[in-house]
Amino acid sequence: MSETVLVLDFGAQYAQLIARRVRDQGVYAEIIPVTASYEEIMAKEPAALILSGGPDSVYREDAPAPDRRILESGLPMLGICYGMQWLAYALGGRVDPGTPEYGPARAHRSAGDSSLLRGVPQEFQVWMSHGDRVESLPPGFSLLLRSEGAPCAAMGDEQRKIFAVQFHPEVVHTEHGKEILRNFLFEAAGLSGGWDMGSFLDIEVERIRETVGDGSALVALSGGVDSAVAAAIVQRAIGERLTAVFVDHGLLRDGEGEQVEQAFGSRSLRFIHVKAQDRFLAALRGVVDPEEKRKKIGNLFIRVFEEEAAKLGPIDWLVQGTLYPDVIESGPGKAAVIKSHHNVGGLPDDLKFRLLEPLRDLFKDEVRLLGEELGLPRALVRRQPFPGPGLAIRMVGEVQAERLDLLRRADAVVRREIERAGADAEIWQWFAVLPGVRTVGVQGDHRTYGEAVVVRAVSSEDGMTADWARLPHELLQRIASAVVSEVHGVNRVLYDITSKPPGTIEWE
Repeated sequence: MSETVLVLDFGAQYAQLIARRVRDQGVYAEIIPVTASYEEIMAKEPAALILSGGPDSVYREDAPAPDRRILESGLPMLGICYGMQWLAYALGGRVDPGTPEYGPARAHRSAGDSSLLRGVPQEFQVWMSHGDRVESLPPGFSLLLRSEGAPCAAMGDEQRKIFAVQFHPEVVHTEHGKEILRNFLFEAAGLSGGWDMGSFLDIEVERIRETVGDGSALVALSGGVDSAVAAAIVQRAIGERLTAVFVDHGLLRDGEGEQVEQAFGSRSLRFIHVKAQDRFLAALRGVVDPEEKRKKIGNLFIRVFEEEAAKLGPIDWLVQGTLYPDVIESGPGKAAVIKSHHNVGGLPDDLKFRLLEPLRDLFKDEVRLLGEELGLPRALVRRQPFPGPGLAIRMVGEVQAERLDLLRRADAVVRREIERAGADAEIWQWFAVLPGVRTVGVQGDHRTYGEAVVVRAVSSEDGMTADWARLPHELLQRIASAVVSEVHGVNRVLYDITSKPPGTIEWE
């Protein structure tokens, strides 16, 4: 793959966002841990390096640091936040504890021109999140920007093509952040761009062909966009040697099992529908911890796939629609586990398949673009995300058949009303949650003691962050009235106004 930019991850919150912003400029970006060896870094033939932010200080004994040989590689580099501090420290500058800056700040340009700041105004708002700061520049560097809390908010060495910023150009709160990244890629580093989803598709199809060889694969098909796109791309690579297995775990939305069979059963893909609701409900009996739910579901999925593979003959590979946010939230390397996704943290240790995850480095909106590139139906490609563990993680507490039926009916009403109002065009996900709380109510002049239902609707671009959707009050009133009227056993409806972070999109 030509012109790959590697993002060296120092444990940043925003490493994945940096990669995404680079891809938006038509340059392929890949994230690699800072612990990668110099040989591993260079084996990927990067055209440039970006050093991410991170929570550490360069003076900590165990502070993360890349192999110093990258400094002599001749590669263009951009350090961001901690990445800037490490560059300054490693190249002979001075980094000191300073007055912390968190949030918006004003950056002011210093005298002189810089390829990094071409077209950027003299003063603009940036987003800071740092404690230490660069007090003196390394030899050969020029001061490019300063802020009230950072005497050096940006620095650059035009000759070596090494630049660094104390703020976060990848976040939307930084004005002209896109221009700064674009300037680094095309002005400073001299890249040409031209990467898009069509490029990714061609390269990935060839990679899958080489990886699988003469082997066969089974795709874990859920009916959602991720597994559908994964199935389509692998089918393009290996054809009839791919079998799609749809495991109906009984935790789907209303009518979803039938929709999946209708959508995929008639395709040229070999399709197997396994109805396993009883097995999954039995495995979840008495389980209330959300992590345990996810892992039991992930484990049983694999067992069912293994059973089906045994019937088909030798199957070497299991294809999954794992996305980059799934990997991040499941805690790769030393990162914190937010929640174990059933297809990442929930996999059994004795997995008998080799995993094939063609979407592992992509975000949800990139997967949608890839689905359109593959010619999948727009209705499927634009379908709202639905988690692999299904309604089990939208139900706080034990998964029981009666409560599952109640949640399924409430969710169908919520989705119907939002879609009828046309509000679904503006939001990322919308669904019902059963929080396991019973409340007193009055219905038909009688006292009731029923379940509460929470409505969750969020706006997002890639699922990594999300904001609660500002639905009209009249629509919320219609939803509440319809749920209470149509779903027996529910007497109260609540609306979740928590963003991500601090919450997650799903409740469990």
